[in-house]
Amino acid sequence: MRYLNPKGTTPIAHSLKLAGNDFPEPCIDCRNIIILITDGIEACDGDPCEVSYALQQQGIVLKPFVIGIGIDEGFRETFECIGHYYNASDEEKFGEVMEVVISQALNSTTAQVNLLDIDGLPTETDVNLTFTDHFSGRIMYNYIHTMNYRGVPDTLVLDHLVTYNLRVNTIPPVFVDSINVYVGKHTVIAADAPQGKLLVKVDGGAQYRGLQFIVRQKGKMETLNYQEVNQEEAYLVGNYSLEIPVLPKIIIDDVAINQSATTKVTIPRPGILNLIKSAPGYGSIYHRKSATEEVWVTNINNKLKNETVVLQPGKYRIVFRAQNAKQTLYTVNKTIEIRSGAADVLQLY
Repeated sequence: MRYLNPKGTTPIAHSLKLAGNDFPEPCIDCRNIIILITDGIEACDGDPCEVSYALQQQGIVLKPFVIGIGIDEGFRETFECIGHYYNASDEEKFGEVMEVVISQALNSTTAQVNLLDIDGLPTETDVNLTFTDHFSGRIMYNYIHTMNYRGVPDTLVLDHLVTYNLRVNTIPPVFVDSINVYVGKHTVIAADAPQGKLLVKVDGGAQYRGLQFIVRQKGKMETLNYQEVNQEEAYLVGNYSLEIPVLPKIIIDDVAINQSATTKVTIPRPGILNLIKSAPGYGSIYHRKSATEEVWVTNINNKLKNETVVLQPGKYRIVFRAQNAKQTLYTVNKTIEIRSGAADVLQLY
């Protein structure tokens, strides 16, 4: 300090900007903190608030500390947008403020996350919580929400110098933005996350083992999850649509998930259709919904002489022509009814 010569100006914004270059390369266990000590306000037409925000947004520093020396209290708002502001009116007060600032810069604080059910009670748990820096988006913490031995949400230790966004990784996720925690104060963070479970069951058989289906929120096309049949999965309370990729495809548009309950959907056990061909060829399978409505289900494999198709119970039409047939009249047109759990053979010649 003895070699510094005052120039009579206060370039706070410029000083903050250059200070951002003084830190080493980013590291996981480091805290980059700026303590700004000033006896005046910005005097060089810069915007220290904007520079401070940019440094935080880029993840270079945490929210700075500002110590004003003998500055009029009327300028407090000018500095509070930069960071945590303290006013030191004399030498003794300056020493006290420095102790407070150093203590706050080095200490953490505690918090808990209450995941609220449909009744507003903190009963939900076992969900991943992701805390990110509100300004930079950098991931700060990942925790699995846990109930302690007393049956209440466990305590988390957080850096109080960061403003957080919280992502509760339910399906779909829940977000809580702009969370501030304070040193020496236990903060309770609440998020509405009422959940129930979904189970899609198959009646017997191994044909659908490992099958995954698509879950979407009702009225939306975005895929929320690929869930395996015969496996439970938790979702937020609400209405969902399911797309189950069997033959023919099953669409269920309105599945209600209720608090702490398991919604069960059962799909019939399929049947097996063995197609015997005189030669590989071209064709399709159609679902006969009625005498006037037939819906395409799948194409026949034109590389195989014989093939097996797993189909839901129902009535079907098979249209086929061998590759080596050179006339349309050799088209084979047959119908069959598939029974749950049964195997049928159909000759396509």
